[in-house]
Amino acid sequence: MNVKDFDYELPKELIAQDPLLDRSASRLLMLDRETGNIRHGSFKDIVGELKCGDCLVINNTRVIPARLFGVKEETGAVIEVLLLKRKKDDIWETLVKPGKKARPGTEISFGDGLLKGIVTDVVEDGNRLIQFSYEGIFEEILDELGQMPLPPYITHPLKDKNRYQTVYAKHDGSAAAPTAGLHFTEELLEEIRAKGVEIVNVTLHVGLGTFRPVKEEVVEEHRMHSEFFRIEEEEAKKINRAKAESRRVIAVGTTSCRTLEAASDERGFVTAGSGWTEIFIYPGYRFKCIDGLVTNFHLPQSTLLMLVSALAGREQVLEAYKEAVKERYRFFSFGDAMLVI
Repeated sequence: MNVKDFDYELPKELIAQDPLLDRSASRLLMLDRETGNIRHGSFKDIVGELKCGDCLVINNTRVIPARLFGVKEETGAVIEVLLLKRKKDDIWETLVKPGKKARPGTEISFGDGLLKGIVTDVVEDGNRLIQFSYEGIFEEILDELGQMPLPPYITHPLKDKNRYQTVYAKHDGSAAAPTAGLHFTEELLEEIRAKGVEIVNVTLHVGLGTFRPVKEEVVEEHRMHSEFFRIEEEEAKKINRAKAESRRVIAVGTTSCRTLEAASDERGFVTAGSGWTEIFIYPGYRFKCIDGLVTNFHLPQSTLLMLVSALAGREQVLEAYKEAVKERYRFFSFGDAMLVI
């Protein structure tokens, strides 16, 4: 398959720059993956689309304010640091701009010395390992100094950090939000529970690779970035009980989907535990665990669009995207949603 097979035309003005005042006021495009039938509604209509007994799986990762601006202590040059993964203790793998100014041994000061870092090594993709030093609690300092790592297509400043978090965000570790979950409010979740839908938590910390374009021309040659996931024992039991009873498992977001598919056996039963996954889902993949997906509209030629196409068929998904453009849906992280079922 060629990456260009997953291209589509998107007017720039349809890229959502700001979150809606009401999370659940987004629009919802509903795609029947068997027939290709398309319906339009509001996100709150998802309650009517779910059935009693459905298992709705959400990703409870929490985005950390991972973008830091500091100065090189030797010269005062401004340096931007994006935290990618905690390697151990206070050593982080980071993306540094400009990288040429951050050779091993470079000392960087953040917040007038409230946080300091020293570059210890250059690793894969030119990323830097930085050893941080500080007094107090790292997470509190990061919350004070850091900014949310919004994707590059969002140019408006984010007024409220919480709008780039799901209402159920719990475990710190993501460099990007699992954006399909941004549409849910506490009230909407209660409505869903009241209908008899079981809501299950998994954790996958979204990495920077979610923003990276596919550089290879041939889809099969692309290598996915690695992301950490965890499924607790009790949550795995709930998912497996649903599978055993032939109830639908519906993933909220591509991150929940990838977690479930990475952790499941050929029968679709998941194993509790934690680890790293590089699972790459594209057309031809046979889904083992999920029966449906709540997702946003994704970038052209992206691995996320390929995942949705694997579930509902490339032609049907691209036709749905064409319809969404025609109907002036809002696209990407702060945009509208899609239910594939």
